[in-house]
Amino acid sequence: MTATANTTIFDGIARILDEVAEVELTGLDLSKSLREDLDVDSLLLVEIMVAIESEFGVSISDEEAAGFVTLGDIVDFIDDSAAAA
Repeated sequence: MTATANTTIFDGIARILDEVAEVELTGLDLSKSLREDLDVDSLLLVEIMVAIESEFGVSISDEEAAGFVTLGDIVDFIDDSAAAA
């Protein structure tokens, strides 16, 4: 996908993080770690994944969600899912 599409995906994820996890959006970028930088625990990760599935029309297994380390991992997953559709 294009950089514009990735920006759109990132913006959608940022909005979800703000709404679901009350994450401070200042300084948010693709390299931020979900657990270490954003303090997302396993329960909160499930809530975020449900919101992402709804927002982007993707299906995320528990194993896939567990493999997400950074915001960039989520953007890449959504981008790859859209390309495969």
